[in-house]
Amino acid sequence: MGDKSPKSKQRDQKKRDAATAKEATAAKSKQDTQSQYQRPAAKDKR
Repeated sequence: MGDKSPKSKQRDQKKRDAATAKEATAAKSKQDTQSQYQRPAAKDKR
């Protein structure tokens, strides 16, 4: 493929940013879910 136009470069950057944000959100929600399960277990051990 030839050189990309500035508009298509911007579009690609937006897609990349959105994908990164989505991954960060998914990772954070996964951590929240894990910490919710770990907290009660820690209380039981005492």
